[in-house]
Amino acid sequence: MKKVSIFSDGSSLGNPGPGGWGTILRFGKHEKELSGGEAETTNNRMELRAVIEGLKALKEPCDVTIYSDSSYVVKAINEWLPAWIARGFKKVKNPDLWQEYLEAARPHRVHAVWVKGHAGHPENERCDALARKRAEHYKQESK
Repeated sequence: MKKVSIFSDGSSLGNPGPGGWGTILRFGKHEKELSGGEAETTNNRMELRAVIEGLKALKEPCDVTIYSDSSYVVKAINEWLPAWIARGFKKVKNPDLWQEYLEAARPHRVHAVWVKGHAGHPENERCDALARKRAEHYKQESK
């Protein structure tokens, strides 16, 4: 199985408000950047969307390490998901995205690592810039 790193970040200008996400996929020396956004969303939804889109971009099953500054995303992936699944996602925020995450993650071995945001981590800073640029785009579009 190929070892792939996915760096991700999400942003929303207001919570809810216009939002964006950014992700970097890295396999060896190869990198791919992806980004997107929504006109009305939350920060947590954009954090999770960045991970989902990174996983969906993979063309074959991989051993994936996700790097995120979202403790919500990291703890859910590493700890909380089995209990959420067992109770049918009752009382869980963003169940639609978590179910989409499970589908995207199914072919892969996934582990998440928390990184401190806005602390000079190069890939996190780049993902933050991608996410903010998309959020700003949606903010301007709504004027």
